[in-house]
Amino acid sequence: MLMADSLPFLAQDLPGVGGVIKTRPEDFFVEELPAYEPSGSGTHVYAQIEKKGLGTREALDRIARALNVQRRDIGTAGLKDAHAVARQWISIEHIQPERLAQLDLAEVRVLQTSRHTNKLKPGHLRGNRFIVRLRRLAMPLEEAHRTAETALSVLTRRGVPNYFGPQRFGNHRNNHLLGKALAHNDADEFMDQFLGRPDADADSPTVLQARSLYEEGRYEQALQSWPGQFADHRRALRAIIAGKGKKKRGLFTVDKHLQGLFVSAYQSDLFNRVLAARMPDIDRLFLGDMAYKHDNGACFRVEQAEVEQPRCDRFEISPTGPLLGQRTTRLTGPAGEIENPLLDAETFGENESSHMRRLGARGGRRPLRFQPRNAGVAAGQDDLGPYLELRFELDAGCYATTLISEITKNRTAEATEPEE
Repeated sequence: MLMADSLPFLAQDLPGVGGVIKTRPEDFFVEELPAYEPSGSGTHVYAQIEKKGLGTREALDRIARALNVQRRDIGTAGLKDAHAVARQWISIEHIQPERLAQLDLAEVRVLQTSRHTNKLKPGHLRGNRFIVRLRRLAMPLEEAHRTAETALSVLTRRGVPNYFGPQRFGNHRNNHLLGKALAHNDADEFMDQFLGRPDADADSPTVLQARSLYEEGRYEQALQSWPGQFADHRRALRAIIAGKGKKKRGLFTVDKHLQGLFVSAYQSDLFNRVLAARMPDIDRLFLGDMAYKHDNGACFRVEQAEVEQPRCDRFEISPTGPLLGQRTTRLTGPAGEIENPLLDAETFGENESSHMRRLGARGGRRPLRFQPRNAGVAAGQDDLGPYLELRFELDAGCYATTLISEITKNRTAEATEPEE
């Protein structure tokens, strides 16, 4: 895995303005751009909520308790960070809009309600609008303003590298290794990664102790050490103990959705490595590329790169990287010479493809870049001092902090941004 701070930047020749985000929740504002507007009729009530300093799951828990409904009955299109002011849509079936509109909860308010014919589900999202303030800049405010404007101009024209953010790989930074073990049906390696491999830099003292005890084969003591909120880890360890050390027993207990997230992280790590190898040519097509059509998401083989390049320059199409799986189309020609050695090193065959498919990872292609819309930058000052304010809109699935890091030249903030 390439660590976040080693991923190459596109705007490498421009200095970073430095700075930090999320000094307070108001410094990071995000608003969902829905895939469709509610129709105004139907059994599902849609509500736009604004939450401050709360993760989406915690906000939904509070709403569910207040309305006496199950949290699983509340539909959402995506997850939003706790360290932000976030506006997003939720849906609940068979409830009066007035009950939602009259909710009085700390750090959560309902802005508007409507009705629609279906439940809101993950992916029902066109994109997100961001307003982000950078503070404690590494250069004078006027210079930072000019530098950021130049960087935004380059990124809007050429695109932002479409890296998956570090949060995809978990606090222990090994989700991709867990996914690789699942793809290879290696229960021993999976459980060793899941329950062992202590890391003093990533683990809390109690988790560090639990992982160390597992490494020593002291499973009973490890079980007592795992904190209660690590239910999947504790359940797996109990199964291993009951199976007299057979780690395959532990694997059977791990939630299939969680396994799917691990496999997705495995795909993401390989994609990031291919993208890093392709940099900085994310806006250039090669013979043998599979090009992504931004208007409808379809892909096609590039037979004449010089003919298709003007469309790429207009951001109608983009080169792609692999999401490993059964449906991953291999590149040919000069494009394949860059990507295929990384794929070949994975020793990925039909068995691995089958295991990944079982967990919902069928594979495909992902564009190497994304284009920010309505991007702008302004300088200002408030009670906390001077700041640089970035405004932009991104398609769903694109990481705002990847764009921000191109301007700051600091990727450490990426670990706080959530999955969609």
